[in-house]
Amino acid sequence: MKIVSSGICPFVQRITALLEAKNVPYEVEDIDISDKPDWFLEISPLGQVPVLITDDGRALHESDAIVEYIEETAGDPLFPADPVEKARERAWSYLATKNYLVQCSTQRSPDQVTFVERSAKLNEAFATAEKRLSDGRFFRGDKVGMVDIAWLPLLHRAAIIQQHSGYDFLAEFPKVKAWQQNVLATGLPKKSVAEDFVEKFTNFYLSDETYLGHPEQGQARQACCGPTERSVACACC
Repeated sequence: MKIVSSGICPFVQRITALLEAKNVPYEVEDIDISDKPDWFLEISPLGQVPVLITDDGRALHESDAIVEYIEETAGDPLFPADPVEKARERAWSYLATKNYLVQCSTQRSPDQVTFVERSAKLNEAFATAEKRLSDGRFFRGDKVGMVDIAWLPLLHRAAIIQQHSGYDFLAEFPKVKAWQQNVLATGLPKKSVAEDFVEKFTNFYLSDETYLGHPEQGQARQACCGPTERSVACACC
């Protein structure tokens, strides 16, 4: 199967991470989202990535629908079999995905006031997860599940921001921080992106145009801001 992508989109990473977790072979074709080719617009009604093209040439769009297709057709299931538990994990997955663009816009904040406002919304999601997480390595014990895959883009990108800017979105959330480290240790975040992902990501989100893009202010940012739409932002969607 083929995934149509556009570089650093978190919705795409959710799909590729799921395929990696299920050991399903796939290829990725990147497009220029600012100059979408006609063939892409024909198979993506909203002009958004990701799009999955099945082995028999049929196209699927919308990440939730693509996740459902992969879960039903490839590898071992990652959702629990119990209908109630499955519904609960879908809800926790939705909490992650509805914050992808919140994270994107927060990372692109041009100034401190905007950053504090946007990061507060993102922190609500991390605080909710902090209350739910147990002592297991992953969301449901010691085995990677669908919720872990859904949260993987958020956790991976927070780690890159910390490494390259000094700001830790998870500083006040020790259980989420431990979860992040366990997810990173699986190798899935790195496997699910291109070799030049970190370079493209930091060039966009830690540029001179962004509040986070000034390393010399890293400690000051953490001290003054604290850990704290589908409109702006994601360079891909």
